[in-house]
Amino acid sequence: MDTVDLLCFGPHPDDIELGLGATAALHAARGQRVGLCDLTAGEMGSNGTVEERLVEAEAARVVLGAAWRVNLRWPDRGIGASATHVRDAASLVRQARPRVVAIPYWSDRHPDHVSASRVLTEAVFNAGLRRYDADGEAWKPEWVCHYFINDAVAPSFVIDVSDTYETKRRALACYRSQFRPSGAGAVPTRLTEESFSRLIESRDAQFGAQIGVAHAEGFVVREPVARPHLFRRQEGDA
Repeated sequence: MDTVDLLCFGPHPDDIELGLGATAALHAARGQRVGLCDLTAGEMGSNGTVEERLVEAEAARVVLGAAWRVNLRWPDRGIGASATHVRDAASLVRQARPRVVAIPYWSDRHPDHVSASRVLTEAVFNAGLRRYDADGEAWKPEWVCHYFINDAVAPSFVIDVSDTYETKRRALACYRSQFRPSGAGAVPTRLTEESFSRLIESRDAQFGAQIGVAHAEGFVVREPVARPHLFRRQEGDA
């Protein structure tokens, strides 16, 4: 597996796009290598088959410009149920050797998102331990950033993603089985409601409005964010 600058983990296909799709696209557009990892295939979802969701996820990867996407195929609604999950994720971190890892925020209405945050926090930490039993050599990313899927709080910082927000929309549109299902077996869910897409866009628009731009995505980090001075901009900045 090729190394990347940014490694994004998502509990289910489409979670990465919902939380930081525009940020992933922004880094890819700047020439930085982005890797995506879905923990499950979302087989417990009310709409879509595993095969459909994997195809949709790959289509979204192409839209975002990510270098690769893998699916660990952990059981949906069973994240963290196996002792191998932490080791599997740690091995992936060691193989990808990212500068930054993005994982879900630790508080969310969906239990899988909470479990993913907990398991991945352990995995990233363990990946840096020389004596931890996992594939590859020990690797410590520069830091771990937590992104929002459903619930959001005051972020540690936000990223202006106005230029790549349409890319996020196009990536989410790849998940037709979840947001626009059709056929005799399709059923209405929270994701199929128009209010859900408005909720995501209004969150990103609010973060953007707080810094005077169209759209921004928010992130939380556990440690203080270092600043070289109190001035908002350095001399010579536009």
